Amino acid sequence: MSDAARLLPSVRFARRMEGMKPSAVREILKVADHPDILSFAGGLPAPELFPVAEIAAAHAAVLATDGAASLQYSVTEGYGPLRDWIAVRLGGRGIATTREDVLVTTGSQQGIDLVAKVLLDPGDVVVVENPSYLAALQVFAGAEAELDVVGSDDDGMRVDELEALLARRTVKLIYIVADFNNPKGTTLSVARRLELVALAARHGVIILEDDPYGELRFRGVRPPSLAALDEAGVVLQLGTFSKTLAPGLRIGWLTGAPELIRACTTAKQAADLHSGNLSQRATAKLLETFDYDGHLDRIRAVYGARCEDLLGALTRHLPTGSKWTRPDGGLFVWVELPPELDADQLLAAAVQHKVAFVPGRPFFAKAPRANTLRLNFSNRGRDQIELGMTRLGEVIRGSALGRQPRPEASAPERTRGR
Repeated sequence: MSDAARLLPSVRFARRMEGMKPSAVREILKVADHPDILSFAGGLPAPELFPVAEIAAAHAAVLATDGAASLQYSVTEGYGPLRDWIAVRLGGRGIATTREDVLVTTGSQQGIDLVAKVLLDPGDVVVVENPSYLAALQVFAGAEAELDVVGSDDDGMRVDELEALLARRTVKLIYIVADFNNPKGTTLSVARRLELVALAARHGVIILEDDPYGELRFRGVRPPSLAALDEAGVVLQLGTFSKTLAPGLRIGWLTGAPELIRACTTAKQAADLHSGNLSQRATAKLLETFDYDGHLDRIRAVYGARCEDLLGALTRHLPTGSKWTRPDGGLFVWVELPPELDADQLLAAAVQHKVAFVPGRPFFAKAPRANTLRLNFSNRGRDQIELGMTRLGEVIRGSALGRQPRPEASAPERTRGR
């Protein structure tokens, strides 16, 4: 054993680590990382839709024409032409933005962390939907913030509950995924968006609008973002290429009021100096000629079909008393099982039966509901979805009857799908 290992038991971790728990999703992915298991756990975009050849060509072009600069240190704010492209894109959605208002981040997850570092002191109150995005809850726990919650329904965050909360508490930050919430897949209605922005402006509270899925709407009309409705400068918005180009690029961005972006830039300097220069330049090169909107259309068509496949399979295979959301985009469906069932207890049997999901409990900052779970539909084809939900239904029915389902035989799986 090394000297460092002998010293480890006496190490005192920082107090903030007491509230930071491992990601349930990441832990489940470790268990489900087996070719025989049909996993619906991770929020994984479909890899067959990644523009691999185009991304490779863009990297090659940058290295051939500007290799030394692309491999050198760069400015914290991000590569200028890429920030220009993002600003123009946001402008087309009604968000008045210039290059100076855009900070490139290492995935939008880093943007959550930077905002927490800039705005939150220990004990500050952050309001989230219940349930909410698990990795954001991790960040706020690490900032030693106090989480308070408001409910949600098919129209998103209950803004009436938020109004009552703001009347009795001093709140520092409101965090929300307004389009295709993770984990529920629901979308905040336009009426509630207007009310939310007005409430935040009236109470002087910053909204962090996390928008990783807004481009993935496959049904209905895209509503205006909170940032587009904001006239008081209270909305910070996060975006990312992880769900549209490829998560491995690790390129996200943060936009908002200049003083907030400057503060987050300073925090980023202390975190990583800057995001990957080569990835930024290659992405900017790609977007010079790549049919990004046509690419999004292809993604939307595939995800829309897969979502319908999952909803149909749930209807066929889940027991009476179950219900689920019907998202108009994004990556997830949220399932509520009959109240006597516990998704955490079901997971072990499900993995044995070669299917995986994420139990809903970790997504709740308060008052968790044990009979809930999240399913990802973007990363599986039609036949895999049908087979996976057949297995899940057998597991649930077996648990409801007080017996364990018989594990699936090691027969070849159907892997082709739409």
